[in-house]
Amino acid sequence: MFIFPTDEELTGDDINAFITANDDLAKNKYLPAKKMYLGQHQIIDDAKKDHGPDNRLVGNLAHYIVDTYNGFYIGIPPKITLDNTQDNTVLQEWNDTNSVQDKLSEISKQAAIYGRALAFLYQDENSKTCIAYSSPINSFIVYDDTVAHKAIAFVMYWHDEDKTLTGKVYLRDGIYALDMTRLEGTDGFNPFNEVPAVEFFMNTERQGIFENVETLINALDKVLSQKANQNEYFDNAYLVLKGLKLDEDDDGNPKLDLNGNQIIYAPDADSAQGVAEFLTKPDGDAIQEHLIDRLISMIYQISMVANLNDEAFSGNSSGVALQYKLLPMRNLAANQDRKFTQSLRSLYKIAFSVGTILPESKSDDWQKLNFAFSRNLPENITDEADAASKLKGLVSDQTMLSTLSFVDDPKAEIKRIADETAQKAKRRCY
Repeated sequence: MFIFPTDEELTGDDINAFITANDDLAKNKYLPAKKMYLGQHQIIDDAKKDHGPDNRLVGNLAHYIVDTYNGFYIGIPPKITLDNTQDNTVLQEWNDTNSVQDKLSEISKQAAIYGRALAFLYQDENSKTCIAYSSPINSFIVYDDTVAHKAIAFVMYWHDEDKTLTGKVYLRDGIYALDMTRLEGTDGFNPFNEVPAVEFFMNTERQGIFENVETLINALDKVLSQKANQNEYFDNAYLVLKGLKLDEDDDGNPKLDLNGNQIIYAPDADSAQGVAEFLTKPDGDAIQEHLIDRLISMIYQISMVANLNDEAFSGNSSGVALQYKLLPMRNLAANQDRKFTQSLRSLYKIAFSVGTILPESKSDDWQKLNFAFSRNLPENITDEADAASKLKGLVSDQTMLSTLSFVDDPKAEIKRIADETAQKAKRRCY
């Protein structure tokens, strides 16, 4: 987190210093994390061996962990609603127009890889409020040094075709170049009167989901590669011919096809018995398999992501047993729910401030937003329906319907039920 004193004015030198610091973060954390996610692991860049097989295998569990967890966490889009039916309809139209759910999925994925992600708001040429996301590799937020750590600047930067550093600095009062010269005309106008960006993160430490298991993943790559090398070595084992006298050519070499074959020929004229055998290394397969299993188990355990290929998920384990298997991942997701809810509420607070979504008289309705996150798991609809029917009369219809995974919008479902009831009553009258 970048902190700047509230009683000082932000200068171009300060911005450049923050960019340098963010570049260091990108070099040491963000880019290595991106490479690991994409399968460009450490073993690929290791020095080449002087001799023998040199396989470079990548067991890309980083990719599996991120995509599995992200699908579990936000595969079912969160429900963002308002209680007022008319206002909620407008909100859903804005969410759909801006593909908010798709962007939230990408934001969640970036947070899992890098430990943080950024979303920002802007207005298009038609003065419509739009939302976008930005990678922490080339963007960041500067916070003040108060207990609240309020955002005082959002910086996006990049290198153009000439390798020249360019970018923008978003402050409450306007948009500036990196040297803190305000951009001219509408380019320098900030309609939100707030820093139009919000940071999303999984935890306050800004750790990615596989950050704690990177060394284990690298160790797994090494063991897999060594095992492949060993198998290839066995395929290339030497044939030892000892105590055998073979026909020789004029130069004294045995008449054998040595092209592509590896043979040790040791004739002994005094030997009573000849020996022909393969020379191999001791078999350490069991030890290697045990280490591979241990590494894989620790990777899933420490990352707190369930291994869906585990036998527990394919056998006849009880529902309770499976829930315990998923408990660490559920706890991780529950913590992220709280972090993302705070960030989403802040984002909608900024979005509602300009009156392009809801009227300006309702700019404070961000406080009335409801956020509901659902885990993306195979569901037993029969069990869900049975549980929901038992809630009838104990809770509101909206709460009851919200327990059904296949009901995306409980309020809309209640309205559809009311409309159908009214139509049936009308038909009976005729």
